[in-house]
Amino acid sequence: MNLELQILGTDVPYSDALELQQELVSQRLAGDIPDTLLLLEHAPVYTIGRTRDQSSLQNPEKLPHTVHEISRGGQATYHGPGQLVGYPIVDLNPLGKDLHNYLRAIENSLENFCRHFKVPANQREGLTGIWVEDRKLASIGVGVRKWITYHGFALNLRPESLGPFEAITPCGLSGVSMTCLTKEGAPSLDLQDCARHYPAFLEKELASLT
Repeated sequence: MNLELQILGTDVPYSDALELQQELVSQRLAGDIPDTLLLLEHAPVYTIGRTRDQSSLQNPEKLPHTVHEISRGGQATYHGPGQLVGYPIVDLNPLGKDLHNYLRAIENSLENFCRHFKVPANQREGLTGIWVEDRKLASIGVGVRKWITYHGFALNLRPESLGPFEAITPCGLSGVSMTCLTKEGAPSLDLQDCARHYPAFLEKELASLT
């Protein structure tokens, strides 16, 4: 399976990336583009899914960055410098129309990507995301429209991605410690490094769904 890769760069405003995703979902529905992977680094922002329970934001009026309420599932998380964000725009119709399997494919791809850099990443039963022991390395939250996926994952690469998590309850999980690849022994990676390596891991896992 081949994904068309688009590297959006760094300091990307969240609203710009969301608008692009919506455009690409419509184009994918129309058959005008192939399955596509967006890779980027956001300008600092907090996001939360549409839920009545927004306690994971703790004190929204005191947060150091703006908050976007979005159509993915899940509680609050943070995006910003030092973090790889990926948004796969993928048609699940030929892949079994199974959102659970799709989520596992993303988790598997991230786990194997981290292990490629000698980080002992793992999945935890009943918890979405990627972990090193009890430290959370990557968050995942997806949406679908007519079986076309959007939203995606955020993988912490470097320490500058970690501080803003302290102002929230990440993904609504009390007591969770966030970590990043370099703290777990990987070399310092940037967006271009990840763009060279990561897509092949996701392509392999998506191909296994066919």
